[in-house]
Amino acid sequence: MASQKIQELLGDKAAYYLDHKCTTIDKSSLHLPAADTIDNVWLHSNRNLQTLRSISALLNNGRLANTGYVSILPVDQGIEHSAGASFAPNPIYFDPENIVKLAIEGGCNAVASTYGVLGSVARKYAHKIPFIVKINHNEFISYPNRFDQIMFGTIKDAWNMGATAIGATIYFGSDESSRQIVEIAKAFEYAHELGMATVLWCYLRNSAFKKDGVDYHTAADLTAQANHLGVTLQADIIKQKLPTNNGGYTALNFGKTHKDVYEKLTTDHPIDLARYQVANCYMGRVGLINSGGESKGASDLSEAVMTAVVNKRAGGMGLISGRKAFQKDMKVGVELLNTIQDVYLDNSITIA
Repeated sequence: MASQKIQELLGDKAAYYLDHKCTTIDKSSLHLPAADTIDNVWLHSNRNLQTLRSISALLNNGRLANTGYVSILPVDQGIEHSAGASFAPNPIYFDPENIVKLAIEGGCNAVASTYGVLGSVARKYAHKIPFIVKINHNEFISYPNRFDQIMFGTIKDAWNMGATAIGATIYFGSDESSRQIVEIAKAFEYAHELGMATVLWCYLRNSAFKKDGVDYHTAADLTAQANHLGVTLQADIIKQKLPTNNGGYTALNFGKTHKDVYEKLTTDHPIDLARYQVANCYMGRVGLINSGGESKGASDLSEAVMTAVVNKRAGGMGLISGRKAFQKDMKVGVELLNTIQDVYLDNSITIA
C-alpha cells in the first residue's frame, strides 16, 4: 500500500489512481524502467559508448539513482514565459546558481536549463549534477507573439560546458514544424556523435487543435503521435504533457487513425491514456517523462503526486517539474521534488 502521505495527497481519488488495472495495452508488452535499463534496452541500440555513458549518468544520479526513473528540474521559462513572469514569485532564481542548487538539494537526476544559466556556473557544478542544455526556445518577446522554436546556440557549446545531454522542443503541428524537425534531427545526430544524450519536448501547437471549446493539444492520440515522431528522431527521453482527453484525430477530422485506438487501446482513465503515450515511445524503449505543469499554489503538491502516480503506473520513467518547485521557497521546492521522487521509490506503487 502506498505511503499515508501519498494517499492523503491523492485524497478521495487515491483508489482511482492506485488500484486501477490497465486492460488495454498489457504491462507485459512494455520495457519498464529498471536499474539494468542500459544493459537490457540501450545496449542493443545504435548509441555509441559515450552516449551510453551519458544516459547512465542521467539514470544514476540523485535520489532515484539505480532505479531506472528520473526526476529532472527544468528551468527555461525565463525565455519561454519571460523572466519576470517566471522568477518574480521567488526572485532568488534570477541567479542561476540557485537553480542548480535547488536541483542538487532536491535530489534530482539532472537540471535542464538554458545556455546562459548553465554556462554561467558550469565550472562549479557541471561535475556535480548532469546538465541538460536546452538548445532552442520560443523567445516570446516579438509583437505580436509568434510561436516558433529557434536555436539559441550550438551543440559544441553545450559539449564544451560539460553537458551530459541536450534538450529541444518541437512544436509538432505548427507551420514551422518541418524546419524544426530537420534542425533537431541534425542537432541530435551531432549530440550523439559527441556522446551526449538527447531529450525532446514533444509539444503540439496549432490553433486548429481547439474546437468547440475543447483543447486537443493534450489529447492522448495526438500527443502519442508526437511522441512517435520524437523517438523516430532518436530522442533518448521524451517529454510530454499528461493527456487530459482523447479523440483529437476524430474531432478535428484530419490525419489517419484507427477505431481500435479508442475502442481497445485506450479508455478514459488517465493511466490508460498515458499508457498509449508510452506505447508510442517504442513500448517504453525510450523513456517517457511527463511535465509537472504550471504552478497553481496550494494544490501543486497533490497535482504533482497525481501526475507522478499516473506516469509511473502507465509505464513512464519519471517527472520533469519546474514551476511547481522554483516558484516557491527553496525548502518548499525541495520538499515537492522529494515527494515526487517518493512515488517512484515506493515499491507498492506498481505498473497498472
